[in-house]
Amino acid sequence: MTPDSLRAALGGVPDPDWLDTALRRVTTEPTAITRLFPAAGRRCGRAALPDAPGWTADDAARVLLLVSLPGEHAAYAERLYQHGDAAERRAVLRALPLLPIGADGVPLLHDAIRTNDTRLVAAALGPYAQHLDQAAWRQAVLKCVFSGVPLATVADLDTRADSELTAMLAALAAERHAAGRELPADATDLLDRLTAALPREA
Repeated sequence: MTPDSLRAALGGVPDPDWLDTALRRVTTEPTAITRLFPAAGRRCGRAALPDAPGWTADDAARVLLLVSLPGEHAAYAERLYQHGDAAERRAVLRALPLLPIGADGVPLLHDAIRTNDTRLVAAALGPYAQHLDQAAWRQAVLKCVFSGVPLATVADLDTRADSELTAMLAALAAERHAAGRELPADATDLLDRLTAALPREA
């Protein structure tokens, strides 16, 4: 999602005047975001956005607040993440690919992936996960399999999956099979695709 598409999807929020004022305010008074960011859920609601599948109103409003900052995006993202509740942390993670911060937000991904909150794990593996090194990314994919996060939420899954991830999934599948259990269906499908793409032995 782009900032413009998120703004359009928020056209029906309960208090549009508050959102417009808040977005203008952070452009001239960046520190105001520390008060406005938590308030977004109460003022914009938490309903799902029909025109932005997978997004809620508070998610989108908070992302737009971060995007509207005139600078210091990485510093504010870290501050809001560290002091936020789960919903606020998820919004920070979803904002990262829209912010001009390079790889500065990677420590937030590592923190989110360590949690047991599947919403944060899923948000951490969106488009900004391109900045994760391959070893950390593989472990995050396995975390999704273990914790039940749908693999459809993992950005660039098929293009980043490699032989090492294939071996890790195969080992996990064998371990579960021995215990009378199976991998989730999406993980089994991924393993089948990866195995089929392996070069055949002569």
